[in-house]
Amino acid sequence: MNAEASSFEAPTLVQQKSTKMARVAESVGMGLTVLALLAGITTVVTAADALAVYNTTSLPGEYLLPLWPADFNNRPSVALVVCGTIIILSSAASLVHSKISAERNAPFIHHSVSFVGPTICLIAGLVATSFFYGVNASSTTYTLHSWSCQWSPVTMDVKPHWDVLCRETSAAIYLMVMMIPLELLVLGSVVYSRFAGYKQTFERERKTNSPAMS
Repeated sequence: MNAEASSFEAPTLVQQKSTKMARVAESVGMGLTVLALLAGITTVVTAADALAVYNTTSLPGEYLLPLWPADFNNRPSVALVVCGTIIILSSAASLVHSKISAERNAPFIHHSVSFVGPTICLIAGLVATSFFYGVNASSTTYTLHSWSCQWSPVTMDVKPHWDVLCRETSAAIYLMVMMIPLELLVLGSVVYSRFAGYKQTFERERKTNSPAMS
């Protein structure tokens, strides 16, 4: 009788542990997704504000003292805004999806959809980062970041405030770079949660098919 009890107890403990670890991994993933959402919002706000300042202060070519160079490329900042918006929408959708009980009752659908959000965010982060550093590496074409940081020691009483623009663009790109390992961690938590779920299912089936049950 004791042997039978121990044979039932061991799978039960393993199953409980798998369930607990799956919930921990899912909670960690949700926390990281919230962090990605906040980082995406901050990225969009800072990059969009820098673009707004540029659009307000850029002068036509006939002006003798333009504030911005002729060889200017603002596409990296546009990419930060666009990709940041994609990250916001994807992260928000992932958080909403995690609360839908109908999908949680279908593990395959739930885990499959869980991969979509962080994957989109990861791709967006890679695109924005590569775009930014690809253009910013040019020695002949200026960007919002390179030009404003070059003139950041100069104090301006009116817009553009170069030091503020430099900090905003720097914050936006640093947050976007941070998004890459962050989304990899989210994907890792999804993979671990799925693995723990499979392990839990396996233990449940093994317990059901155990000879001791007959």
